[in-house]
Amino acid sequence: MKVFLSVDIEGVNGICHWEETDASSPRYKEFQEELQREVNAACRGAIRAGATEIVIKDAHDSARNLNILDLPEMVKLHRGWEGGPCSMMAGLDSTFDAVVFVGYHSPSRSNGNPLSHTMNTNIHHLKINNVIASEFTINSYYASLLNVPVAFLSGDANLTKLVKEINPNIETVASKEGRFNAVISKHPHLTWREIEEGVFNALTKKDLSQNIVSLPKKFDVEVQYKRHTDAYRNSFFPGCKLLGSDRVTYQTSNYNDVLTALKFIL
Repeated sequence: MKVFLSVDIEGVNGICHWEETDASSPRYKEFQEELQREVNAACRGAIRAGATEIVIKDAHDSARNLNILDLPEMVKLHRGWEGGPCSMMAGLDSTFDAVVFVGYHSPSRSNGNPLSHTMNTNIHHLKINNVIASEFTINSYYASLLNVPVAFLSGDANLTKLVKEINPNIETVASKEGRFNAVISKHPHLTWREIEEGVFNALTKKDLSQNIVSLPKKFDVEVQYKRHTDAYRNSFFPGCKLLGSDRVTYQTSNYNDVLTALKFIL
């Protein structure tokens, strides 16, 4: 069994401030280590379930957060950014049996996490088909494009609820509960155990095909920017239209085109 992990940090246990996500901050190391432990827990669950190959995409900020020396020997680690539209899913292809998300967070304009955002903090929101999209939405659609099921996600409680609404077959673990500008977290040891068991249970299901997220037939994308000048500039991307002073819209039936557009307009 071949498993792909996409890893972010804003959804790990206890993290609640942007300073804690920044490698230049003295507070970063504590939560980098928490991310490492949660990823290791996911790897243990996958290995117990029979994974013979695990590829991890480090997908936070510089994409240089994980230490491969602290990961199982069988793991392959994708560090840095390729620069293409696959972004947080770079390295995934149709040969994988399942996708696992670790440390994911609520979308922009959500009170489910003090660090809620979608892709970056320069936008108010990204909507796909009139629904505010999370990074989970963007990345699970890409997995669906390749016909790869999403087995598991860990992150803030609000996101796990949203994931269950999208596909109730996906196993989830809530690492923390957002309270506006604060979080409530259980002891990390409990989170690690829950992630390991959650991944194991997810990957030992008889039929993971039910975990493939439904991919829309068409995509109506809207980005609202914090700066109207960003909207104006990005409206010149082929296919984009300026809506009002601070929004750009883009329509297509090809999800690869959506990912390419987002690469340039976010």
